[in-house]
Amino acid sequence: MNVFEAVKGNVTTRQAAEMYGIKVNRNGMAVCPFHNDKNPSMKVDKRFHCFACQADGDAVDFVSRLFGLPCKEAAMKLADDFGIPYDSRHKPTVRPHIREPTAEQIYQKEEARCFRVLSDYFHLLRSWERQYAPRTSEDEWHPLFVEALQKTSYIEYLLDTLIDGSPEERQALVAEQRNEVMKLEQRFAERRTEPRHSRNPRKSGLDR
Repeated sequence: MNVFEAVKGNVTTRQAAEMYGIKVNRNGMAVCPFHNDKNPSMKVDKRFHCFACQADGDAVDFVSRLFGLPCKEAAMKLADDFGIPYDSRHKPTVRPHIREPTAEQIYQKEEARCFRVLSDYFHLLRSWERQYAPRTSEDEWHPLFVEALQKTSYIEYLLDTLIDGSPEERQALVAEQRNEVMKLEQRFAERRTEPRHSRNPRKSGLDR
């Protein structure tokens, strides 16, 4: 199987876009990285199509345009980044030069990271609200249950802003939440490295 067949059979444009920092909202729309887009005008699914600049194609075309690569080198980058095996008999020994990301691409990656971390935190809060709810009126409230009550609505508001807010609102939110996102990532990492046998079912490693 050559690299084009391997990639096109395993990677959608949406997967590629999200891998490289493009945030896709719940309706499958994204801000187009190929023109000065202010509002989401690109539909991203198995293929992509921008209703403003008319950019169109599959995952290979998307990465080719995004990084300024020939199609074969774009397909190779996708295969390497997604760990997809392919017939490498004609694979060049020198990796293609990939241009440095633009400021817009760097920001889009940071915004996608912010959305991912806040989304994970939101789902944790919903889980904690159910898991640690007091069983009787006399039970002492667990700290994670209190945290869920205090923060769920606010985190949901932040996520809604990242999905539907104006570019200026999203940029301000990402800047304001940068430190909080880093703290949450650290909490998640500490939780993942905590030995399972040391976890109490009524106490979480994220309990700070």
